Amino acid sequence: MNEDLAEMPLQEDIAPEDESAPDAVPVPRALVPRLSETAILLDIDGTLLDIAPTPREVWVPPGLAKTLNRLHQRTDGALALVSGRSLNDIDLIFAPDQFPAVAGHGAETRLAAEREAAGARAPPLDKELKRRLAAIAKLSPGILLEDKGYSLALHYRLAPHAEQAIYQAVSVIRADLPNAPIEVLPGKSVCEIKHPGFTKASGVRELMAQGPFRGRRPFFIGDDVTDESVFAIMPDLHGLAFSVGRRATGVAGHFDAPSDVRQFLAHLLDDEKDIASP
Repeated sequence: MNEDLAEMPLQEDIAPEDESAPDAVPVPRALVPRLSETAILLDIDGTLLDIAPTPREVWVPPGLAKTLNRLHQRTDGALALVSGRSLNDIDLIFAPDQFPAVAGHGAETRLAAEREAAGARAPPLDKELKRRLAAIAKLSPGILLEDKGYSLALHYRLAPHAEQAIYQAVSVIRADLPNAPIEVLPGKSVCEIKHPGFTKASGVRELMAQGPFRGRRPFFIGDDVTDESVFAIMPDLHGLAFSVGRRATGVAGHFDAPSDVRQFLAHLLDDEKDIASP
């Protein structure tokens, strides 16, 4: 990345709602194929789960784990969580349940709940670089630091006034280290710095090339800027994408809130019952 991060748009200016995109589709019966032919791919924060003041405060609403487990069973294991969170973090949130996953923006993948994750696709960030990036958290109370090893995230939901200062500080560090192999991901009240070369989209492509996902038609639901790389590859995979909270470009429809997504997933199970009925 060669752009000056100090000139990067603020979050509210990134990926504005596309007014030409379709209206919300609560339960798109005509679009989603039967579960026996489908791969279900789901972002977590802001999609399955409501955004919380801090990453550690998210919680799994009653009934969601049961819905995910039933969908996992109905799709013969072709359900995966696709997140910027680490695999360990995902498992902590959904404990004791485990699901296939693309974690860490594609740095980790797990094809089946009972399997070990594939090795991380990136080395840890340089210690000196991490030290300098971590110091940015001292700019203001409320900036939370999350070290994922292969990436580092600065959350500012509790310090929204610090957004521009965070990006300016990152820009200064990148100017001092122009050859450092890093990529900056702006998200919802978070600035994440990672190695280049892997994304949620690259992780999804790998997932869809292997069983039990191979040969199925995927649909992906996501809400954030980092999910747009997956939106973009759905046509290549003969899949569908849905956005949450905004009408993104290239999606088949959108949901207003995570609660609508949870209801939609539960209805997929009801739809299967209707199809099976004589």
